[in-house]
Amino acid sequence: MKLFRMAAVLTVLAGPAFAQESPHINLMADGPSKTEDEKAADAAREKAYKETLKKIPDAKAANDPWGGMRADPPKPPAPKAAAATGAPKKPKAGTAAN
Repeated sequence: MKLFRMAAVLTVLAGPAFAQESPHINLMADGPSKTEDEKAADAAREKAYKETLKKIPDAKAANDPWGGMRADPPKPPAPKAAAATGAPKKPKAGTAAN
């Protein structure tokens, strides 16, 4: 049984090494070259593509909610409407007064 396991391990390890030593055969036939008309059409298509890319507007800055935590100190929160009118604050339900 040990001999069988040893042979299996050697076969598994030798497989990739044998595949690297095999001759390189190209099974794909070389395709026909392009005609002048096809080359001109490809060049025109590529030029139109590049011009279209130039028309795309720049992307806006990404919405990064943690951006202020990295570089700048956090900005103070904007005052709420209740604080601006001077209305008294109501205590939250479930909190005990000390």
